[in-house]
Amino acid sequence: MTRIRSAVLAGLALAAALAMPSPVEAARAKKHPPAAPAEAPAPKTQSAAAQPLGTSDSWSAYQATDGTGQVCYLVGKPQKSEPANFARKPPMAMVTHRPAEKIANVVSFVEGYPIKQGSEVTIEIGGNKFDLFSKEDAAWARTAELDRTIVAALGKAKRVVVHGVPQKGPATTDVYPLAGFPKALALIDKACGVKR
Repeated sequence: MTRIRSAVLAGLALAAALAMPSPVEAARAKKHPPAAPAEAPAPKTQSAAAQPLGTSDSWSAYQATDGTGQVCYLVGKPQKSEPANFARKPPMAMVTHRPAEKIANVVSFVEGYPIKQGSEVTIEIGGNKFDLFSKEDAAWARTAELDRTIVAALGKAKRVVVHGVPQKGPATTDVYPLAGFPKALALIDKACGVKR
């Protein structure tokens, strides 16, 4: 059963990582964030199978290659989601490095449902709140500096709480434990040559 869950999570992680904005568009969005994201980049189509780098608690690290080069990313799953009976795809938290594009620490949260247009996803880490812009079913930090701040906070806190609002249905809350986050982050940092 654990192998099946790991395989499903790996497949979801690869799909989510490859659906992130292209590096050029992500960099442009970080320099000039839209008030309400109107342009959705096309998912990447060329990819090799993700290679697992390791797992620590509820966080798993992977390495893959797409049309831009090497991609290293980690994926976390929530320990608790509310409301418990809300129909949605599995939510996940991610940090992605794309060294060929000189992009690192891209934080994203996949909510598993279409997010209400114009709404932000709010995350709480160790008493700090951060608002992320949303598009379709995912949310990102607006700047590379905010990405770095969030990653640093994730490495020091015990949990991250994510609040989202779907197009239809009640607001959701996901709680991710962070015990394994630093180890998973170290794995992707090493694989993609990211220095801290």
